[in-house]
Amino acid sequence: MSEGRTTTVSVIKADIGSLAGHHRVHPDTILAASRVLAEAKRKGVIKSFYVTNAGDDLQLIMTHFKGVDNPEIHELAWTAFREATKVAKDLGLYAAGQDLLSDAFSGNIRGLGPGVAEMEFVERPSEPIVVFMADKTEPGAFNLPLYKIFADPFNTAGLVIDPRLHDGFIFEVLDVFEGKAVELRTPEEVYDLLALIGTPSRYVVKRVYRKSDREIAAVVSSERLSLIAGRYVGKDDPVMIVRAQSGFPAVGEVLEPFAFPHLVAGWMRGSHHGPLMPVGLKDSKVSRFDGPPRVIALGFQVKNGELIGPADLFDDPAFDEARRQAQMIADYIRRHGPFMPHRLGPEEMEYTTLPEVLKRLKDRFKPVEMGYKPKVKHESGEAADVD
Repeated sequence: MSEGRTTTVSVIKADIGSLAGHHRVHPDTILAASRVLAEAKRKGVIKSFYVTNAGDDLQLIMTHFKGVDNPEIHELAWTAFREATKVAKDLGLYAAGQDLLSDAFSGNIRGLGPGVAEMEFVERPSEPIVVFMADKTEPGAFNLPLYKIFADPFNTAGLVIDPRLHDGFIFEVLDVFEGKAVELRTPEEVYDLLALIGTPSRYVVKRVYRKSDREIAAVVSSERLSLIAGRYVGKDDPVMIVRAQSGFPAVGEVLEPFAFPHLVAGWMRGSHHGPLMPVGLKDSKVSRFDGPPRVIALGFQVKNGELIGPADLFDDPAFDEARRQAQMIADYIRRHGPFMPHRLGPEEMEYTTLPEVLKRLKDRFKPVEMGYKPKVKHESGEAADVD
């Protein structure tokens, strides 16, 4: 590869239909997408690719030299998903084409349903990356792990003892409701960062940069399907790319946060909190209550634009305890049934099917004397009396 030439890694995913409900992607749809990408590789559109699944989501991992948001790459992914959808419909798979919210490609796959995480960089002599793929959860599920990877010295020893990491990182945080972003520097703005990303349903870590030179370190898909479609059409199931080693956290530091199965939103009907369980590809399927939410980690080397690998990083007994804890948490929180905190809060349930049920009761509510007028905050932040 010539000096200074950039390589782009694109991870694009979509739920195009699955076997036995939301269980897992059918092998024939993986094959259909692979044929499309193989032809693109033959023509030189992409350098290499790997097609897999995370639960019921078809995952396209591609390398090329065309940069992020390239129309040709996005159209290629769209074509692969459409071809896989045709197979899904022929097989009668469940929710065939669920994440394809449009019938036509319009130059960029963003906003059409699929999730997209892309990064462009000049390759180091050795370029390890980790691709994370989550199922039955939302983009904010990666907020806590990203904080621990890039800002928590109790997780990442390199923040203390490696001079290349010691200056810290910059977090780009996206407000998915307002379509605005802010950059926060760590460690000096770590409390401001936590004030935002502790609300993962609204504030999502989109990118992380090394502070010393703004070199890209991580990127997350931030597409919220309910906010695109205005209704519940399936959970977002985010993907993430993280660079590791030699000026970035080590692979072990990148994986370590997932030894704690933290609670995330999603699970059954996208309406419940549950533990994020780290699993290997062989367990990349959902069952219990259409879950629990789970995450897969594939490690690659990138050399001259070529993907070398993958290594199935969570297929390791070192994560058995995390899986055991996740099952205990699942047992505990499932016993709450339809009650919070198992069920999501009302602001998030607005984008599920619950409002259709509540409409039936709307006209049955009658005024009562409470002895006071409730104060309700509007979007402006000001409280107003309820009429």
